[in-house]
Amino acid sequence: MSLLRRVASALLCGLWLMACLAPPSLAQEQNPPRADLFAGYQWLSPGGKVPLLGTSNPVQGQKLPDMTQGFGLAFGYNFHPNFAFEGDYGGDWKQGFNINTYSLGPRFTLRSENMNYFVHTLVSLNQLNTPFGNHRGVGAILGGGMDLKIMRYFSLRLLEADYQWARQNFANLVPADQPDLRRPSFGGVRLRSGVVFNFGGGEALTPPSASCAAQPSEVMVGEPITLTASPSNFNPKHTVNYSWTTTGGKVTAKDATASVDTNGVAGGSYTATAHITDPRAKKNNEATCTANFTVKEPPKNPPTMNCTVNPPSVEAGQSATVSCDCKSPDNVPVNVAGWNSSAGSISGTGNTATLSTAEAPAGTISVNATCTDSRGLTGSTSAQVTVTQPAPSKEFQQIESRLSLGHSIYFPTAQPRPTNPQGGLLPSQQKTLLALATDFVQYLKGKPDAHLILEGHADRRGSAAYNQALSERRVERTKTFLVENGVPADHIDVKAMGAQQNLSPEEVRTSLEQNPDLTPGERQRILRNMRTIILASNRRVDITLTTTGQTSVKQFPFNAADSLSLIGGREAEAAPAKKTAPRRRKRRPATKQ
Repeated sequence: MSLLRRVASALLCGLWLMACLAPPSLAQEQNPPRADLFAGYQWLSPGGKVPLLGTSNPVQGQKLPDMTQGFGLAFGYNFHPNFAFEGDYGGDWKQGFNINTYSLGPRFTLRSENMNYFVHTLVSLNQLNTPFGNHRGVGAILGGGMDLKIMRYFSLRLLEADYQWARQNFANLVPADQPDLRRPSFGGVRLRSGVVFNFGGGEALTPPSASCAAQPSEVMVGEPITLTASPSNFNPKHTVNYSWTTTGGKVTAKDATASVDTNGVAGGSYTATAHITDPRAKKNNEATCTANFTVKEPPKNPPTMNCTVNPPSVEAGQSATVSCDCKSPDNVPVNVAGWNSSAGSISGTGNTATLSTAEAPAGTISVNATCTDSRGLTGSTSAQVTVTQPAPSKEFQQIESRLSLGHSIYFPTAQPRPTNPQGGLLPSQQKTLLALATDFVQYLKGKPDAHLILEGHADRRGSAAYNQALSERRVERTKTFLVENGVPADHIDVKAMGAQQNLSPEEVRTSLEQNPDLTPGERQRILRNMRTIILASNRRVDITLTTTGQTSVKQFPFNAADSLSLIGGREAEAAPAKKTAPRRRKRRPATKQ
């Protein structure tokens, strides 16, 4: 057998032993023997070479044969249930050679009910006897094995497998130029089987134990509980001591029985513990047991509360007083707090609070409060306050009327340009927007959900993309002006129509005829400047009003009255016209708007 095969065999044996060690460790022997003695058969494969007699220059080596004749002895002293100090002897012989090893070292043993598994590491003194003399060297043994327990004092060693290493010196036989044969190292495998005699150690003692009981295990606060402890495996000739503790209540003990007073104990689960000791025993002289019990409190009822409102209905901006009456069915102290409302603002302490409806919308406001008793139980309730909006003032109605008519402003041709998006808004059109912004800001105070809709237009001259972009710049310029004059940006909606909804001359004239806001003189002025009005009608931005649930729809495509801003304004604003001869105007080629 080669050295490699011997080493592999030893390693496989070690792995097999380690695989067997884990399961038995779950049930360790309680009272191991004090010492043990092994005696049995031993087989050895030395795993090395010695000089061959009669050879020189170089000296030839011969492999030591496997030695099938041998025996082994080992004595172990167990200073711990798992650890021992071991002395070992092994002897083998064959064909004029014999090897004796004397070893010492630690041994680790895992003990189970039927088997013992061990590993050991030993240092050794090796004596090799050969036909050409006796030689001594040092070595080591590493391995392990398993013992089958037959009875308390006798076991069978089923197998022991060891890796045996030794170092020898043949300097008197081998020249220095052959170092491997001059001072060789042996690496062999040793196998054993035999009997084990166990000495010392007593019978395994069953540790003391105890059980506890609580009767009854569930009581109301104030009811007593009786505890009982039942010990076992103590020396019946000894008197044991009892010590009782509990996590709840007051315990009164007398030996194996105790009672628990639960007066004043909060509801919950508790544990009683008995500690039992035998003062005369030095080992295995104590045990502990526990018993659980539950203490229940009387039923707890949460507080109840009713709230009233005075007056139950108010106009927006007025206040209402809310009063609450809270009571505990168990007659414990209560406190009212946690006032809150679904709208408006509320402030209060104790049982009374005041609701302010300033800026609150019309509708029902829910007022809530929470009543808490001294035990932390709560009760909640709510009361409703109806809020109505006051009748709108005459001024508000006039503003709403003006805004509901809708307005139109007009831009010069192709204005504003991409290079100047803030341009193109003539002073006359700014005047219209400024009046509209002033009205709308006031209108929002009464109708906070109101919105303005801006709808931009361009005539058909130019491509669809050009007209769309132009109408977008017009509504954005209009929106910017309104925002600069106080109108909130989130109350303005914009639409860019491009040339999609151009007005024909007939639609412009119809709008003029249907607008009741024009005086006869203003109507005549528009008719005299109809060409200007028709061209401007599709360079406009229409502004309409929308409120919650209602939109002011214009009765005409655009506000013809606003078109007067293009020809001097309304009659009250227009300056006296001078009579001059009409000047012939040259027609210019059409340009994009």
